[in-house]
Amino acid sequence: MAQLEKIFLNDDENKKLERVFINELDKLDNKRVMLRGWVHKITDLSHIVFVKLRDKSGIVQLVCDKDQIKNIRLENAIEVIGTKCENEKAPGGIEIKVEEIKVVGKTYYEKLPFEVNSYKNKATLETQLDHRTIALRRPEIRAIFKVQSEIESAFITYLKERNFEEIHTAKIIDSSTEGGSEMFTVNYFDRRSFLAQSPQFYKQMMVGAGFERVFEIGHAYRAELHNTWRHLNEYVSLDVEMGFIKDEYELMDLEEGFINYLYEHLNKTCKKELEMYKIELPQKVNIPRITLDKAHEILLEKYNKKSPLGNIDAEGEVLISKYVKEKYDCDFVFLTKYPVSKRPMYTMMDDEDKNLTKSFDLIFDGLEITTGGQRIHDYEMLKENIIKFNLNPDDFDFYLETFKYGMPPHGGFAIGLERLTMKILKLSNIREAALVPRDMKRLTP
Repeated sequence: MAQLEKIFLNDDENKKLERVFINELDKLDNKRVMLRGWVHKITDLSHIVFVKLRDKSGIVQLVCDKDQIKNIRLENAIEVIGTKCENEKAPGGIEIKVEEIKVVGKTYYEKLPFEVNSYKNKATLETQLDHRTIALRRPEIRAIFKVQSEIESAFITYLKERNFEEIHTAKIIDSSTEGGSEMFTVNYFDRRSFLAQSPQFYKQMMVGAGFERVFEIGHAYRAELHNTWRHLNEYVSLDVEMGFIKDEYELMDLEEGFINYLYEHLNKTCKKELEMYKIELPQKVNIPRITLDKAHEILLEKYNKKSPLGNIDAEGEVLISKYVKEKYDCDFVFLTKYPVSKRPMYTMMDDEDKNLTKSFDLIFDGLEITTGGQRIHDYEMLKENIIKFNLNPDDFDFYLETFKYGMPPHGGFAIGLERLTMKILKLSNIREAALVPRDMKRLTP
């Protein structure tokens, strides 16, 4: 009778237990805990069995006997009740002496597509992407998206602290924003429409609508015929637009401030993830600003590198970053004063040289991650420029209307989230930084 009473008491106690995450264990006063997660590794030492339990926050060692794990397989989803104990040799210095294990999610496989629990990932990137959700169970791969999530969080907080408002604009549009050659077409109720390359027109319109300062985190689509380590056909764009600016340098100041804010934020929130990738972020970033013409001179004189007219190619981005790193000890450089012919029709001309624009790119460790600049805010000037670009102003009535009613000087920029993530963690392929990547060949998973 006493034994039955003990069982009933344990059942009542178990019902009162609330699930805790592994990274919370060291902060808990209570010894008895409930954990949930996946079976990461099983080590059978004949007299005792160690099971590594993995949840979204970390890995902890379970101490079990053989009877408790006889129906347990790798990657089973399980619920565990046990007692927390200190052990210096265990991960995190804590292990759990198991009282009960319950399988809450069975596995149905003959063989995993690749090892989830090994330190070295031998599967090719293509194989990992074919089995994306299995690959994401690897802590170091999931860490990429913890960092990416915190980039977005820092972006939102930084801008809201500066009186920006978040907006969400349409992604199915009637006309292209910067030209139609790289647009995906959509059959919209028997009408031809497009997937937006950018929220450019809309974020400008919202500045004129009275929001003044806006930002958006949203998907962008480019039908580019590229299949390289640096290109995606669907990506996440961090867009900013600000009204009542003095010039494009105010925008560069804003973005430089964000980079510094971001690094401070990541050092606080992603210490474990940065250590996984052996990344040390600097405490302060002072980003040099070099005109495109000057960059061409540097590339030719120092590296005998000729650049395309009015632009800089992928090799040039790498070499100018090398120069800036050696001269300024900085991984970033703003390239400024791009020619009118290489920028969209809404880009403001330079005050001194009307063949140049008040625009810039931000290069990060050999890769362009940002394009931005001041926009034309005068209605007649913008209309005239649309005609100069061999476009019909009537096709842009929805956009131009705002400019008739007191549009302030304004500008903005866009950061590629996957590119920024890739460069911070020094990944070799941008698809590693896309949760579910879309490129020329991949539509699944």
